[in-house]
Amino acid sequence: MARTAPPAAPPPPGPPARGSLSLHGAYLRSPLGLLRLGQLALGAAFWVTVAAHKYEGAAHFALFAAVLVWLLTLALFGLSLLGRWALVPWLGSRWLLTNLVHDLALGVGLYAAATGIMGYKAGRKSYCNLPGYSQHCLYSAYLSASVCGGIAACLYLFSGLYCLARRCRDQRDII
Repeated sequence: MARTAPPAAPPPPGPPARGSLSLHGAYLRSPLGLLRLGQLALGAAFWVTVAAHKYEGAAHFALFAAVLVWLLTLALFGLSLLGRWALVPWLGSRWLLTNLVHDLALGVGLYAAATGIMGYKAGRKSYCNLPGYSQHCLYSAYLSASVCGGIAACLYLFSGLYCLARRCRDQRDII
């Protein structure tokens, strides 16, 4: 085999190194960070409760809405915790507004709808909560999901109002 000659010029430099990844501790201790942790916990409890039991009809939409909002919340939380929201095209420069719209439009709207659906389904299954009923009963699962969804919707409302208050005070950052 023939040996090739070394290149005449050194290779071009790579992209500039970004700072190391580290947790943004101030965000984690802020009201928005704590609310996000609660939203993630209650959102997971909602959709795991629904998905672990037999569901039909409108509960499909409730599960879709809960998982969609939960995944978007997880993305917002992760980017905020790492302090990397500037990497998101167009939305990164408007991060407070992005959080505000996510919380009030998606979080409150979809969780309120999902909670209503699961509450309605729990009401329709309330007959099986009687003592002596021997068949499989979904009442407690639907009621648990409804309670988790209602509390999650309240947490999204609180975080949306927190972002709105920061925006009204001409603050552009989430902390």
